[in-house]
Amino acid sequence: MKARVSIIMGSTSDLKIMEQAAAFLAEMEIPYEINALSAHRVPEMVADFARNAHQRGIEVIIAGAGGAAHLPGVVAAFTPLPVIGVPIKSSNSIDGWDSVLSILQMPAGIPVATVALDGARNAGILAAQIIATGNMAVRERIIGFKKDLASKIEKANRELAAVEMPFKVN
Repeated sequence: MKARVSIIMGSTSDLKIMEQAAAFLAEMEIPYEINALSAHRVPEMVADFARNAHQRGIEVIIAGAGGAAHLPGVVAAFTPLPVIGVPIKSSNSIDGWDSVLSILQMPAGIPVATVALDGARNAGILAAQIIATGNMAVRERIIGFKKDLASKIEKANRELAAVEMPFKVN
């Protein structure tokens, strides 16, 4: 089994957040790899990784980073693959805003799809949806996942209907 998605993070301190992407990919039965790469500490390794990921069968890269959060953008500069950036509120972060803006504000020609602060699960979902464009089995699992989301809301509304409140009319 070869990885189809590569999950990378600037430091293993980001693992608690990034494992949420891994968990979703596992739910969807999509093989992935997970590594720490730092745009600042090992820039040559990052460039080599990004240049060669597609040749190893990787289809999507999920890159999480906190603080200045350059990893997703640097990777996007070197790869033809879609990159999904996960801004992480880290110990050296300015309430997470520095990470969000660093990933979100990419120059023309170097796009990075950006999810919410600490939103690695959504990054995993987006990666699966990208893969689903060319894989019917993954598409069917995504469709099932979306149906489950709808079922949860329908159940919540049934439960709310049973709650008594003054002036509630439904």
